[in-house]
Amino acid sequence: MSLVVLVNENDEPLGEMDKLAAHQKGLLHRAFSVFITNSQGQLLLQQRALDKYHGGGLWTNTCCSHPMPGEPTLQAANRRLQEEMGFTTPLTWVHSFVYHAAVENNLIEHEYDHVFIGIYAHLPVINTAEVMQYRYASFEQIEKEIKLQPHLFTVWFKQVLPTVKQKFLEANYLPVYELAS
Repeated sequence: MSLVVLVNENDEPLGEMDKLAAHQKGLLHRAFSVFITNSQGQLLLQQRALDKYHGGGLWTNTCCSHPMPGEPTLQAANRRLQEEMGFTTPLTWVHSFVYHAAVENNLIEHEYDHVFIGIYAHLPVINTAEVMQYRYASFEQIEKEIKLQPHLFTVWFKQVLPTVKQKFLEANYLPVYELAS
């Protein structure tokens, strides 16, 4: 059984619950999303494994998951980045947001999501139990793809992408040409 930390709107812990049950009931719980760019400012995307309990086969940010009870969120983000993508790199917290969305299999995403960014100059070594494939793409290309085929991307990714793009720009992690898009 995989547990998540239930939280209130201020990210204060309220208890623990089985991950699947929390998604079935739509209860607010702690999560994180990691966004990694390469040295050219391209975002590293992953396509979720088909057998994920939701979002299988969809494109999303580099890594996302839930901290275990008692586990600091940054530590959890580093752990899952290693488990899913086969590397670690320094991560910086840039933003948190709450979202609520119905997803497939009668599940509800209701998460207090902590967003981390970083840069990694090498290719990942994916865990195929978690990730079907990966690719690097510019923010401009991703935005065009989302506009044309939004059903190919996870709900949280589409919601937070504009904010993440701005945070990368503020951190000088993106080439200047991205400012024009």
